[in-house]
Amino acid sequence: MSISSDDKKYIWHPFTQMKTAENPIPIVSGKGSLLIDEDDNSYIDAISSWWVNLHGHAHPYIAQKVNQQMGKLEHVMFAGFTHEPATTLCAKLSRHLPQNQRKFFFSGDGSSAVEIALKISIQYWKNKGIRRHRILALEGGYHGETFGAMSAGAKSIFSAPFENYLFEVDHLPFPSDEEATLSALKSQLEKKDVACFIFEPLVQGASGMRMYSSATLNKMIALCKQYNVLCVADEVMTGFGRTGTYFASNQLNIEPDIMCLSKSLSGGTLPLSLTTCSQNIYDSFLGDDLSTAFLHGHSFTGNPIGCAAAIASIELLEKEECQKQIKNITNRHRAFAMEIAKHPMVKNVRQSGTILAMDIRSEKRGYSSDIKQLLYQHFIADGVLLRPLGNVVYILPPYCITNDELNKVYNSIFEALKKVE
Repeated sequence: MSISSDDKKYIWHPFTQMKTAENPIPIVSGKGSLLIDEDDNSYIDAISSWWVNLHGHAHPYIAQKVNQQMGKLEHVMFAGFTHEPATTLCAKLSRHLPQNQRKFFFSGDGSSAVEIALKISIQYWKNKGIRRHRILALEGGYHGETFGAMSAGAKSIFSAPFENYLFEVDHLPFPSDEEATLSALKSQLEKKDVACFIFEPLVQGASGMRMYSSATLNKMIALCKQYNVLCVADEVMTGFGRTGTYFASNQLNIEPDIMCLSKSLSGGTLPLSLTTCSQNIYDSFLGDDLSTAFLHGHSFTGNPIGCAAAIASIELLEKEECQKQIKNITNRHRAFAMEIAKHPMVKNVRQSGTILAMDIRSEKRGYSSDIKQLLYQHFIADGVLLRPLGNVVYILPPYCITNDELNKVYNSIFEALKKVE
């Protein structure tokens, strides 16, 4: 099976509008960690297709459960109705989320989950009759592509065309200097008008897999709690085992008030997202006046097929075999990190569970670094899908990846460094 040249011309692909961009590779199938193109070339998906795929492509168990649900109920509006896949999914998730996360609001993608979290945070205070309108976020964060999510994220080439349309968010220094970050946070909180603090726990993804400690984040959340500020954990990327625990927030001593989940929620099978919150927050929206209700909804909210895929993915994640594989990837990464850190072209090797990242020494850093395309072309030619974030190379594989496949990924990075030199 191949894609005709006439059919290809209709698609507007992300990040490929530059005249120098290469044509997208037509992928016709996938199995396990591999993607196969129309010429029967295979690529090890070492970044889980933008961090969504947990158990490998075309997983038979997920496909079976999705097919079964298709034959029962494909969709029903979620206003005034509910269904078993949604309730079962929430019950399964509640066993792994922080204990205070008791209410679940469905949507379709990570950006929407963040928008919902921000809207809930702002309306929560309005419903209580308290003027708290400001939002705090971490410098360098990424929370999505919609306007609220872009506002909360770092100003970048992605948000620049819309700068005049974004609302104001105060950004704290990235917590590489704990004292400076806590001091800046305290100064903001003392104004007593902050509605919420949103953060990517332990790992900032799109800004270059920047990592910080749970101890520092605990202190930041504790300080927010002192001033009664809501804490929003954006776990769109870090959720479902990526950092070594089911959720990065499981490594904290203090529970966030709101959490955002997507990407791997459905095992990378279907678009699905959740915004979860505490009972206390949910109760503030209850009343006899419609004006206090959370009037937000999506056409495909709580889609049963997406829920069926998510249930199947969580069942696979809970299996001992998968948990062993997560530990294996973590250990293999740790050993490779010690080896690659000795290379003169590499610095700042860092790891959080199954996420491994390193900086390649380059005159130009950041997302627009020229080295990005050189590295990407090498990896693709070598049959490995690694998509550098500028001069940052990272590995974030599906849990089914084999030791031989990991070896190939590691060796491909060493070979790429020879070209950079």
